[in-house]
Amino acid sequence: MTHVHSRLWLPFTQMQSFDAASRTFVRGEGNALVDARGARVYDAVSSIWTIVHGHGHPAIVEAIAAQAARLDHATTLGATNPVAEELAERLCELSGMQYAFFASDGASAIEASLKMALQYWQHRGEPRRTRFLRLVESYHGDTAGAMSLSDIAVFKSRFGAVQFESIPFADAADVLRDDVAAVIVEPIVQAAAGMRIVPRERYAALRACTPLVIVDEIATGFGRTGTMFAFEQLDLRPDIVCVGKGITGGALALSATLATARIYDAFLGAPDERKQFFHGHSYAGNPIACAAALASLRLFEREGTLERAAGIAARSAERLRSLATHPRVRETRQAGTMIGVELREPGSGWPTGNALYEHGIFTRPIGDTVQFVPPLSSSDADVDAFFDALEAVLA
Repeated sequence: MTHVHSRLWLPFTQMQSFDAASRTFVRGEGNALVDARGARVYDAVSSIWTIVHGHGHPAIVEAIAAQAARLDHATTLGATNPVAEELAERLCELSGMQYAFFASDGASAIEASLKMALQYWQHRGEPRRTRFLRLVESYHGDTAGAMSLSDIAVFKSRFGAVQFESIPFADAADVLRDDVAAVIVEPIVQAAAGMRIVPRERYAALRACTPLVIVDEIATGFGRTGTMFAFEQLDLRPDIVCVGKGITGGALALSATLATARIYDAFLGAPDERKQFFHGHSYAGNPIACAAALASLRLFEREGTLERAAGIAARSAERLRSLATHPRVRETRQAGTMIGVELREPGSGWPTGNALYEHGIFTRPIGDTVQFVPPLSSSDADVDAFFDALEAVLA
């Protein structure tokens, strides 16, 4: 492979061997990406779980352009704007939460949730509650706090100097500790762990516990598992919900930390009490990103996105049944449109992913697991194209 010199440093990518000539995308059209060579490939990973309605959906593009011409940006540090207000209202309606705090990406939403939990307990007179519980094999992002809540060594082992210790959560006994501020969980599926499905009973102890319950819906939210938010399927009443990725339909960076009135009310007081939330981001509540998010949410209703997601999930389940018995497949895992096909041969993930690209399929393996997390605008033909290509490559 020829190394093409570039000033751009890519995440999670060995730049010495990266070939920009074969992985430069210049256009997005519906469920496909077009590279610089003119090759059209199905975006079978939704550009890492972000694209919902396809690339360049006219309704989202028009909303972005109109908002950019009206108000491109205004700070939300002590000020507000109508688009952020409307999006906060809509997200709360959909999630059952009461307040929305905006940031720019998923990890930022997680960081906000941690500080929100710590400051909440200080205001409640229980400052000893400083510990956090998380699931085994968890992943919550790559900033320091989010990384501290993660449990996958490859993402965090080099950076112990900027992490705090978090405690693996297994059963009800763990939530009884009097020093725990919050339990953070990924609902139903742990995407970065290779689409690992979490047993439903693991969440039972969180339905009435003293520590706050933070649900990380960054990967699972906005229809990925069949409902708008995955926690709806678990009979959970979270105190805080973090959302991102698909919030704008994948068009722009935006995230939100959603909280209940119980949390919000603990931060109210006279100015000299300094009880306000001491956290913020420069582009929090950016009007253009919020306009894209509102356009995306309107598309859920107009285009029946959840119904389309159910069709994708059903078609995928049908194709997985035969693939599950393939001699090169160790296991298949599915939660709605979040699908992982774990291969038996160690080190086979990336060669398989590269071979799929030559068959017109773009995905990014997680270890030995080939992931299929398609745009929710995908057709049966798109789904079949992925599985046909995978079967051809495995053969």
